[in-house]
Amino acid sequence: MRNLILIMVASILGFSSCNEAPKPLVIDNKLTAEEIAEARFTPEVMWKMGRISSFSLSPDGQLLLCCVTRYSVDENRGVTTITLYDTNTIDHRELTDTSSNNVAAKWSSDGKTIWFMSNRSGSMQLWSMQPDGSNPMQITDVEGGIEAYGVAPDQSHLYYIKSVHVKDIRSADLHKDMAKSKARIYDDLMARHWDYWDEGDYRHIFVAPITKGKTITAGEDITGADAAWDTPLAPYFDDSEIAWSNDSRYIAYTCKPLTGREYAVSTDSDIFIYDTVDKSTVNICKPDGKKVTDGSKNSFPFVGYDKYPVWSADDSKIAFRSQERPGNEADKERLMVYDRTSGCVKYLTTDFDYHANNVVWADDHTLYFIAPIEATQQICRIDINSGKIDVVTKGDHDITAFEIANGRCIASLTTLSSASELFEVDLSSGNMLEVTSLNRHIYDTIKMGEVQKRWVRTTDGKQMLVWVILPPDFDATKKYPTLLYCQGGPQSTVSQSWSYRWNFQLMAAQGYVVVAPNRRGVPSFGQEWLDQISGDYSGQNIRDYLSAIDSVSKESWCDTEHLGCVGASYGGYSVFYLAGHHQKRFKAFIAHCGIFNFESMYGETEELFFVNNDYGGSYWDKSNRTAMRSYANSPHKSVDKWDTPILIFTGEYDFRIPYTQSLQAFTAARQRGIPARLVEFENEAHQVFKPQNSMVWNREFFGWLDKYLK
Repeated sequence: MRNLILIMVASILGFSSCNEAPKPLVIDNKLTAEEIAEARFTPEVMWKMGRISSFSLSPDGQLLLCCVTRYSVDENRGVTTITLYDTNTIDHRELTDTSSNNVAAKWSSDGKTIWFMSNRSGSMQLWSMQPDGSNPMQITDVEGGIEAYGVAPDQSHLYYIKSVHVKDIRSADLHKDMAKSKARIYDDLMARHWDYWDEGDYRHIFVAPITKGKTITAGEDITGADAAWDTPLAPYFDDSEIAWSNDSRYIAYTCKPLTGREYAVSTDSDIFIYDTVDKSTVNICKPDGKKVTDGSKNSFPFVGYDKYPVWSADDSKIAFRSQERPGNEADKERLMVYDRTSGCVKYLTTDFDYHANNVVWADDHTLYFIAPIEATQQICRIDINSGKIDVVTKGDHDITAFEIANGRCIASLTTLSSASELFEVDLSSGNMLEVTSLNRHIYDTIKMGEVQKRWVRTTDGKQMLVWVILPPDFDATKKYPTLLYCQGGPQSTVSQSWSYRWNFQLMAAQGYVVVAPNRRGVPSFGQEWLDQISGDYSGQNIRDYLSAIDSVSKESWCDTEHLGCVGASYGGYSVFYLAGHHQKRFKAFIAHCGIFNFESMYGETEELFFVNNDYGGSYWDKSNRTAMRSYANSPHKSVDKWDTPILIFTGEYDFRIPYTQSLQAFTAARQRGIPARLVEFENEAHQVFKPQNSMVWNREFFGWLDKYLK
């Protein structure tokens, strides 16, 4: 139940397939006199913040491209521009304006050209410009636009992502004499995914030669014209799953070539290599008739997610991330290296009990990656020969991405009190120096609350990290209403990430203490801690929640008569479950897109591997004790114990946890005579992205809390 950049950017920027370029957008992110005087973090202030969407470090490490999105709440949309930074002086200047969206800026391998996507011609296409922003040239004019791209290091070819119509789903296409019919017709599963219905269109990789002075209008579909699956993988379509080799001959990419029921129940994606010379494709995870081994007796079946190929400098090796257990999207992200000469694979992080993400080659024997460690995200280094791992950075922060060029490292970093900014990281010492300061005018004016790091003893005698966020100007002699935050995922860390949807500082600024526990089932505390939640939704992690709020409730400043409980997705499920099992602790609940009825959820969601793994199986398998325990503890079975006001949010395009789950909960609450409110967004999915919808969400959220907790 995780989220993604391409979906998010398309939603908040308002990309469309029409051939009309957006009007210039006037951005005014200055604080008003009233906001300056009040110095309080509000939704209005939050939407004035610039957001880094991507960045690219020049090959010599001297220049930095930064794509920044800013918003107009009045216009209900945002615009992305490209800024150039000198990494030595921190001087910067805008290379594009707000008359169009300009995204995914990348340096050419020689540092002489900037590649980027822009909708300035009416649809999203690939463009180039000089490093000073001059001489912009349109490179592609592909019908309908492109969604991602990658230019070969020698600049002879590019790949681009485009949707292809593979099969007819619409009744008007299947029944030509019924042109006015409005139906979709399916014979197998995956009728819908995340926030869209399957219309028979799938994203494919196209490769085309780059010819100076000639605009590219079409390329070769290397996914296969009849392939009824997406590359990159749905629903996130992350182009980091695709990589050119350094010699510009090969493209490595992630693919899950399955359809229907097989697709719905499987996480079996593999790494493929396409040869642009002989047009062949090989699957390095499942070579024909061969087992993939480490050169000895150890073999790797590669039946889970295998993703994110990264070529070594000499193209002799490919690093990638791999999950061992099929159907478990939260399995350990193993770091593997494939040797192209021997065909063997080396498992590098065998004794490292954390995920390995954002893998980068430093040289032929050294890899850097990001690991979640105790509710933070740090850069780590591994020697592929010795297997020795060093944690390079330290501190309470999340490093969300990084690049290395010419020995220089630039990373994006967030905390619970600050949105993403770019820092230069000394890979020897781990010291960091801020490069960008997009929102300095806000941090210098607006007061943020103190973030406390606590370790709370759980009911089974373990230690759990809990973040406690205090209101600005906190006074320990006063009483504060306190919120228990329930994390989604469920396998998502409550880390030092900055959120524009569930923002702890925003809650604290309205006078609430926030208690955010890293309960059982979240990464960064070892695989055993992460795995425990699967098949035990109503068990230990629920007790962990209560341990956290009960521990904080002992503080003299905690108003135990005014406790609230809030959460989204799995956190929404947690709210629905606790509503029937909280033993009078809470005076208000808020659930966003939560699971209410396990049986109907099983029949309504799309990626069945998730519920098969986390529930234990299907509701009709009476011999499955784990599954039967899960269904017996579905929140809807405890509605008779509901006694507390509840606010419920949902999005009409949420097909992961369909809005009908929220409707059932709302109906149950009102039938029970419990004060309840339903806020349904007709143009949102699992999250709320659009500026004005976000403003309404926050007004309803804090209005409900203020009504029952103040």
